[in-house]
Amino acid sequence: MELRHLRYFAAVAATRHFGRAAEQLHMAQPPLSQAIRRLETELGVELFARTTRQVSLTGAGEVFHTDVRRILESVEEAVARAGRFAAGVEGVIRVGLTGSAAYRRLPALARLVKRELPGVALEVHTEMLTPAQESGLIGRRLDVGVLRPPVREAGLAHRALADEPLILAVPAEHWLADAPRVRIERLRHENFIMYGPAMGSVVHDAVVRACLAAGFTPRRAHEVSETSTALALVAAGLGIAVLPDSIRSAPREGVVHKELEDAPSVGLVMAWREDDASPLLKRLLETLEKDGMFIPPESTGSTELHENHRN
Repeated sequence: MELRHLRYFAAVAATRHFGRAAEQLHMAQPPLSQAIRRLETELGVELFARTTRQVSLTGAGEVFHTDVRRILESVEEAVARAGRFAAGVEGVIRVGLTGSAAYRRLPALARLVKRELPGVALEVHTEMLTPAQESGLIGRRLDVGVLRPPVREAGLAHRALADEPLILAVPAEHWLADAPRVRIERLRHENFIMYGPAMGSVVHDAVVRACLAAGFTPRRAHEVSETSTALALVAAGLGIAVLPDSIRSAPREGVVHKELEDAPSVGLVMAWREDDASPLLKRLLETLEKDGMFIPPESTGSTELHENHRN
């Protein structure tokens, strides 16, 4: 049974007239009548009751007509969906994000996609450090990653999203909770809550370098793999944490955020596979570019202006 035969049947069923159906189908009437006869023979049932004056559906024809309309509608939708996918306006984007980036970037990204690409769904994977995201991209388990540079894996392209200063998170009852600003050197006797050194965390490395530059090695009280866990431990009074500024977007009871006078910054980029020719990825990147999500290469240092625009 060919799809065109179902279209022939649907046209005759709709018009109840072989001549008018043939005109709609831009074909002669005899081949249409022959095609319907072959369809009836193939099915082993009579679909139309024919007289010299009219054509009507039989009971079997009525049942068949209901199913054929559903089949043709499904085919048309499949064709339309394929076109929308090819145009990059429908499909699923698998995105990975670092823990801190999810607090600020995920809501902004989700709102933009919902507004500009309503046919696109986001499959979100959070609390992924840079090495895990790079592995996910290379392994084709992710389509894009929001991660901390440097991007070390060959075959990945990236664009800058932000350059975030590190800030201090302390328990609400901590002796530094009321200080207007804090210098890193004042943290030398504090218990630090940090990402594990073996995890390849860019934030971890930046914190260690900053402490060493201030003349001390941070005292590790707890090692965590997730930003949310670090903040929970801070709230519990088990130590302090130095984390990217984006954690301000998710206030937590019992945690006070303080600016660090001499804190370094950590970058944030969106990365993807250079060989990914997906129209959906292309459309997403064009949408982010148009909306101003990416920092122009010549203005990477003007993060504050960029952050104000995005939030």
